[in-house]
Amino acid sequence: MKETMDRQVAYLEFMNRENSFHHHKYEEEMLQYEYIKNGDFRAMEEARRMIHSAEMGHLSDDPMKNLLYLCICNITLVTRFAIEGGMESEKAYNASDLYIQKYDKAKTIDEIYRLHGEMIEYFTKSVSADKKSHIYSKQVICCIEYIHCHLHEQIVVSELAEMVHLNESYLSVLFKRETGMNITEYVIVKRMETAENMLKYSDYPLTEISDILHFSSYSHFARTFRKYYNMSPKVYRNNNYRRTVITE
Repeated sequence: MKETMDRQVAYLEFMNRENSFHHHKYEEEMLQYEYIKNGDFRAMEEARRMIHSAEMGHLSDDPMKNLLYLCICNITLVTRFAIEGGMESEKAYNASDLYIQKYDKAKTIDEIYRLHGEMIEYFTKSVSADKKSHIYSKQVICCIEYIHCHLHEQIVVSELAEMVHLNESYLSVLFKRETGMNITEYVIVKRMETAENMLKYSDYPLTEISDILHFSSYSHFARTFRKYYNMSPKVYRNNNYRRTVITE
């Protein structure tokens, strides 16, 4: 059976080359799921771009069935990444079941596209809401949003304090009280989470990841990463690069 399947796969690869067709790169496909896991609303535009791309897989000669199968594959991954992002698992699985039932009842391709967009929006908003379920003050929310957008730059506490019109000492106390971490520690944790994703899903060299995340040197980056993950960035990448385990 394996030999037969290998021949069929080889033939399909040949035909795809002859027809100048290729699938999306792994990193391109994973981007929408990373956005969903982070509750990032860029997921909606990225998912729309991907589902309309000519590089999506060919699963059926019937265009409507082909789109249906692609959307079912998509929602399976969306559900898992939403759970990783903090969405309650039973809620996520139930939402997945309901959307698949809606897909199954759809009468047109346009209706499936509409449901796909609605589904991505629902999961992204759910993850985003869960991440914001902690009650933070307006000043702390502003600091958190700024930090998330500027991990590639030097982040100075005094500048954050000036931005939110608070005394530096008071902001530090407020931030620690509401998040459980001081500002410097929070920045490092978010840089480590970003580094983890880049090691898993990108081809950036280790030194370039260090530079992108504004570490003073690669050795500083490696020491910090080891502190949080008990292994070097190189070992982490070797163990996890492009490896996403799907279980239910």
